[in-house]
Amino acid sequence: MISKGILVLAEHDNHQLKRATANVVSAASQLPGEVVVLVVGMECEAVVEAVSHLSQVKRVLVCEAPSYAEGLAENIAVLVAEFGKAFSYVLAPATTYGKNILPRVAALLDVAQISEITRIIAEDTFVRPIYAGNALATIQSLDPIKVMTVRPAAFKAAPMVSSSAAPIQKLFFAADLKLSHFVTRKSSIAKGPELSSAHVVVAGGRGLQKGENFGLLEDIAQKLGGALGATRAAVDAGFVPNDYQIGQTGKIVAPDLYIAIGISGAIQHLAGMKDSKVIVAINKDPDAPIFQVANYGMVGDLFQILPELSQELAIRIDKT
Repeated sequence: MISKGILVLAEHDNHQLKRATANVVSAASQLPGEVVVLVVGMECEAVVEAVSHLSQVKRVLVCEAPSYAEGLAENIAVLVAEFGKAFSYVLAPATTYGKNILPRVAALLDVAQISEITRIIAEDTFVRPIYAGNALATIQSLDPIKVMTVRPAAFKAAPMVSSSAAPIQKLFFAADLKLSHFVTRKSSIAKGPELSSAHVVVAGGRGLQKGENFGLLEDIAQKLGGALGATRAAVDAGFVPNDYQIGQTGKIVAPDLYIAIGISGAIQHLAGMKDSKVIVAINKDPDAPIFQVANYGMVGDLFQILPELSQELAIRIDKT
């Protein structure tokens, strides 16, 4: 196959580039052809500047229009499909953003989408998880244009290069299908690092009993410089916002340290965190499934353990 290059759709909020894009660029660099990043939005100069300094990026395409300001998938998909015809690969992060847009792009291009690739074996062969991550499938695609979402946690982020910047090219293509319209946005402001890219994640489950008790986890996460996460059960119970959810229907994380507190270890949750390098579990049930994947486990009452852990961390921080 003669490659025509890789088009990567950048994820951002018009002000800041999401780290997941750097992970996708890293994956794209393993494919044949030059890596081109497409930035779609409105008044997103800071995002374009950041993308241009990502290692391995050879060119940056920018398309700004009012119809793209709020990231409506129907409008962006038409644009990506139109310019994606000139490429052999179209990639986006396997986040809510990418999962919302790329299936539409694949349909418009009349090709199959390959979801959440975690490894690139060859230019037409890829690995992706199936059955909630309990098995890995090797996929070979013969489509002329391969449309794929990439699991960010499976690839190291491409570094920023300050010494040089990729050339920037403006596109003029304003699609407004009027199939949807923006009403309002409610965003939760995270106090720590972004969950999907944090090196330390402290997660809580239904064992916390109520939302106020997540303050105990927040204290631990803050001392460790980590992010706060939760199970679907905790989110459904209204303990924390949906942005905190980790699992098959939430965010996929693979931090250096994952602390699971009051989490039983349902398959749906394990699918989102079992690739963590070190897993520590705290649960009062010695038979909880979470202990089967944990590197270290502590059986006990989390409401007794967490204050002691917080105090010990404070002592160690003071000594350093």
